[in-house]
Amino acid sequence: MSAKYTIGLDYGTNSVRALIVNTANGAEVATGVWTYAHGTEGVILARDPNLARQHPGDYLTGAEITIKAALAAAKKSVRGFSADLVVGLGVDTTGSTPLPLDANGQPLALQKKFTNHPAAMAWLWKDHTSIAEAAEITALAKEMRPQFLAKCGGTYSSEWFWSKILHCLRTAPEVFNAAHTWVEFADYIPAALTGTEAPAQFTAGVCTAGHKGLWSANWGGYPDATFLSQLDPKLGKLRERLPARVTTVDQAVGGLTAAWAKRTGLRAGIPVAVGALDAHLGAVGSGVSAGALVKIIGTSTCDIAVWPNDQPLADVPGLCGIVDGSVLPGYFGLEAGQSAVGDIFNWFVNYIQPGGKAGTHEALTASAAKLQPGESGLLALDWNNGNRTILVDQRLTGLLLGQTLYTTPAEIYRALIEATAFGALTIINRFEEYGVKIRQVINCGGIAEKNPVVMQIYADVTGRPMHVSRSGQTCALGSAIAAAVVAGVHPNFATAQKKMTGLKPRTFKPNAKAHATYQQLYRLYRQLHDALGTPEGSGNLYGVMKELIEIRTRVRNLRTPKI
Repeated sequence: MSAKYTIGLDYGTNSVRALIVNTANGAEVATGVWTYAHGTEGVILARDPNLARQHPGDYLTGAEITIKAALAAAKKSVRGFSADLVVGLGVDTTGSTPLPLDANGQPLALQKKFTNHPAAMAWLWKDHTSIAEAAEITALAKEMRPQFLAKCGGTYSSEWFWSKILHCLRTAPEVFNAAHTWVEFADYIPAALTGTEAPAQFTAGVCTAGHKGLWSANWGGYPDATFLSQLDPKLGKLRERLPARVTTVDQAVGGLTAAWAKRTGLRAGIPVAVGALDAHLGAVGSGVSAGALVKIIGTSTCDIAVWPNDQPLADVPGLCGIVDGSVLPGYFGLEAGQSAVGDIFNWFVNYIQPGGKAGTHEALTASAAKLQPGESGLLALDWNNGNRTILVDQRLTGLLLGQTLYTTPAEIYRALIEATAFGALTIINRFEEYGVKIRQVINCGGIAEKNPVVMQIYADVTGRPMHVSRSGQTCALGSAIAAAVVAGVHPNFATAQKKMTGLKPRTFKPNAKAHATYQQLYRLYRQLHDALGTPEGSGNLYGVMKELIEIRTRVRNLRTPKI
């Protein structure tokens, strides 16, 4: 019997990739990657540092280029491979990345009069221009619909669907008025591939709608028109033009159109799964299950856990969302994350530029690995791009405490790594405070794959073993798994994950001595975290610097041989 393959289309911040996967064993047989043509590395920027947009034309071009490239590569690497053996296609994207559509379901940015208008483009996940609108939505929900906030951690974010649309309404009314509706990027691509873009045919995913659009079956779908009209009457009217069909990722949107089959070389009619957010399908590709936390570590992080939907689950303050069926059918999906991790390391190397060969990531990592926990006397906060979880506050900034005239670049680099690890531990603790026990941590992404020093520090800080996903392309793999399910190759996600996912053999185990020191440092981190990030935190930080010096002195004395 011929092998069967599926394709995962993974749309990231800077590029799109198509991954061809053997459904029998998860073998990743070919990849095609294309960097978006518009903007700077695919992102359209402006003088406003909060603005980040993308041109939706790149999304369509990228699908064609990467699928064709992956098919060509597979024919060279797999004996007997042909495009006819591909039986399904899945899609994941960044989010919340909403875009305005016309009455035919086509992006406004594809129209000549809007092609260069930033507001008519896709509003990328890291666009933070709607901070004021997010605060307004949060305040109104607290007053009118507290149940909305209970499922998204207590605060609505400027990164999400409604705040961005409201900001467009107020700052670019010509775009808002021209739009028939708004949809998430993750939902637009499957619709385009299947010819179901028209509003009457459109399907949205529970993942994007629930985590970013305040959708829930418990209150009849999207926020009610009465609530939205309090923000602006035009939002209330928009509500009735949003997708009526919202479903989980184990369903197909439709079959690949003949036109897209001709453009890519695939068979017409193969099923295309409902779209989802990249991190959520990345968790699927990493083997997420109850009790396992998946950390997708890149420029930022997204932390995903699941919980059976037939068991009690408390609302967890500070999370990005709790949505039934957003990751795996039959489970609540819980999302958290950090607004910057790799971006912080890149900031230090690329902007501060500590200089010379000693200023590369590789050199700094090697030097940082030689340091003991607490030896530098430094402590940092990982808020260089705000705080996503648990404070949900984009108006927070980074901090480095304890530097002296002898502080080295390697010491700062390690302190930045440790800060992101302390942020990760804060998220784990928040899960467990509300009954979601984390028995296993699975990491994926470039940093997890390539930097064992970071993984060891994460193990030492959290006191938990760090596992790394077998796949280096877990988001695309998760999309391919969804495709295998909708194609009927596997009956459900549990079976598909068992066949198609795995872990690398190396596990990073916590060092007891290092963990003991990090417990002291984490207590100081939480003092800073609470004092600067919460209105309830104590503003008296008198002892923090002095205790850092005490820890530094003790560690250095233990390390220095006696003469």
